[in-house]
Amino acid sequence: MAFKDGDFLEVAYSARSAADNRMLETTDESQAKSAGIYNDKISYGPVLVIIGSGGIVKGLDNTIKAMDVGSSKTVTLKPAEAFGDRNQDLVRIMPLSDFRKRDIEPRPGMHIDIDNVDVVVKSVNSGRVVVDANHPYAGLELIYDVTVKRHLTKPEEKISALGKTYRAEPTSAKESGSTVELHYGESVPKNANYFIGKANLVAALFTYFKDAEKVNVTETYKRPVAPPESPE
Repeated sequence: MAFKDGDFLEVAYSARSAADNRMLETTDESQAKSAGIYNDKISYGPVLVIIGSGGIVKGLDNTIKAMDVGSSKTVTLKPAEAFGDRNQDLVRIMPLSDFRKRDIEPRPGMHIDIDNVDVVVKSVNSGRVVVDANHPYAGLELIYDVTVKRHLTKPEEKISALGKTYRAEPTSAKESGSTVELHYGESVPKNANYFIGKANLVAALFTYFKDAEKVNVTETYKRPVAPPESPE
């Protein structure tokens, strides 16, 4: 069966460079370790794909849209279907002093936010820093190995998947008429990342749950245990 725009899917995938078969990214932890690209800050496993939302490149979105649950496919995408061609206008030379004013010591390969744009430092020479705002995969022909794991149809499944995406998965959730109810139990860490993720989740719910007029959020906090007093 073909999927339609707005469908929520759980998808596993790996992306390789067609030029040298180098693994670029993957949702499989063992593959990431084998390829030497493992990142302990990433939660590996199938990811949420919302068909037609622009969350993935157009060529991959079109490929997945024509697949079935449980099916796997390998597809090669030209740059135009993936991350586009490289744009030389996005490569800039900046004075090293601009970085030092921000207490940044740039190094090749470093990702830095410049005026709300993520750039990669390409080189540092003679007081000049070359930065590149192109996507790292721009200009590359890519090979994707993709498997559609699940089609999420229940509101609770969709909310949970969105919560995982924004690292703010609720302990429980439900859609009741025009209201979405979220609850975060005491086991959910209420740190800065949580509050940012929760705000992003609420915004996403209003985007994808067209009947939602309100999102109610409840939270449970447990009194912290005081550390034992040190003996004098």
